[in-house]
Amino acid sequence: MNNLITKPTELSLNILSEYISKGDIVIDATAGNGHDTLALAKLVGLEGTVYAFDIQEIALQKTKTLLEQEGYISRCILILDSHNHMKEHIPYSQIEKISTVIFNLGYLPNEEKRITTTLETTLPAVKQALELIKVNGVVAITMYDGHPSGKAEKEGLLKFSKELPAKEYHAAYISLINQKNQPPELIFITKKKSIANYDKSR
Repeated sequence: MNNLITKPTELSLNILSEYISKGDIVIDATAGNGHDTLALAKLVGLEGTVYAFDIQEIALQKTKTLLEQEGYISRCILILDSHNHMKEHIPYSQIEKISTVIFNLGYLPNEEKRITTTLETTLPAVKQALELIKVNGVVAITMYDGHPSGKAEKEGLLKFSKELPAKEYHAAYISLINQKNQPPELIFITKKKSIANYDKSR
């Protein structure tokens, strides 16, 4: 725990653990190698559900393998689709019952680096996530600006977060300001009141 501030991804999960209870529904918007999905699956317990999205089949296969090895696959739903389509996969009955959505942006480690998240899909996904989470739920975003699309993604997400209505959201930005080599940076957004605007015929 003493070294937590040096590891932004672990800091993010530690903060999220305060928002997640057994039986919760949560979303991993960027499954990647499955480490965040596994951490969320442990937090939601046997009665909880984790939706995990990725556009790469290899990412979901890695996630599935990890979950099976650790014994948590039964509480996870893996979806081969972009995170900006997440609303299409969430049943209406679960809208505003989701406690957490996590984004770990960038590219899949040890795979094709040109396949990366971009502001064009991430920003709509974050907007959807804010609609999907319940009051006092949280959206957590880990950003990497060491490559061109990551820099644009970070700038766009920071601008969006700063402009969120203060009466409806709290937004926080965490940066290791004295570190070199573009360490990950974090945004946390919590919802203060219901703003759902959904088609109830779903």
